[in-house]
Amino acid sequence: MPAQNYPNTLAAIGETPMIDLPSLRPEEGASVSVKWEGANPTGSLKDRMALAMIEAARERGDIASGDPIVEFTGGSTGTSLAFVCAVLDHPFHVVTADCVADEKIASMQALGAEVELLETPNGTTYDGLFDDLRERALTVRDQTGAYFTNQFENDDQLDGYEAFGEEILDQCPDVDEFVMIAGTGGCAMGTARALRAADTEVRISVVEPAESPVLTEGTTGEHSVQGTAIVGSPPLVDDDAYDQVYTIPNAEGIEYVREIARQEGMLVGTSTGMNVAAARRIAATRDPDATVVTVACDTGLKYLSDGLYEGVEESTFCLS
Repeated sequence: MPAQNYPNTLAAIGETPMIDLPSLRPEEGASVSVKWEGANPTGSLKDRMALAMIEAARERGDIASGDPIVEFTGGSTGTSLAFVCAVLDHPFHVVTADCVADEKIASMQALGAEVELLETPNGTTYDGLFDDLRERALTVRDQTGAYFTNQFENDDQLDGYEAFGEEILDQCPDVDEFVMIAGTGGCAMGTARALRAADTEVRISVVEPAESPVLTEGTTGEHSVQGTAIVGSPPLVDDDAYDQVYTIPNAEGIEYVREIARQEGMLVGTSTGMNVAAARRIAATRDPDATVVTVACDTGLKYLSDGLYEGVEESTFCLS
């Protein structure tokens, strides 16, 4: 495909490559391919979400250029929103915690965001942190009039992810199963919408950490998968939109992160490791002519300080 020219950085979001992972194909099993979202401007799938939420709010007249935005985040969504807000002239106030990776905080600040850090005990997450961050974001909204994007409940993001699903069908028309970890649930649900609309027989599988089996058991727990923070009943997740849930242990996802780096030369985060772990399990049950597609959610460069590639399993923070 010839190189493309773009009128601005926002136009560079999407149309990311599909990459086969031959070293991770099970013997006599299906092929495993990933949609490489590290190719987006901030190196994250969340660029799609951020643009969809801001564009929809602008189109409805909820906000105009110059109006402030607020969100609470563990970094990836915050970086993507900071990027979109910078281009579209929206002051951005992000509420996060002091246990977030330094790279993520620095990225948001570099893109012009006002970063407010909530102190945590010994720089680690705790029960109730999600609620504390949300409460502070709501206070900022009420005090300043900022528009709260509300990533965990905002269904505007589904449109951005529906386009993502259409890209998958264009690049891999014979996809047999799509696999995606649930953070807000937006990507899995938006992609499922596109795959169902195309009247395909693609199976949709959702992934969650075994340590926090919200979808399968209705319980939460501590885990080290950054970008995955389902709390309570996730409002964007429709149980009728997927066929199966795979619970993957943290340790297995982390081992796949390292395996992908060693065997495929790709630096990815733990959510990608979880996706590939589930995809490989599925591929082992499929015929050799089948294709299982999952998502490389973001670049692993933003996780280097967490020790992800150094044998340290405890990441700093797990919110999207």
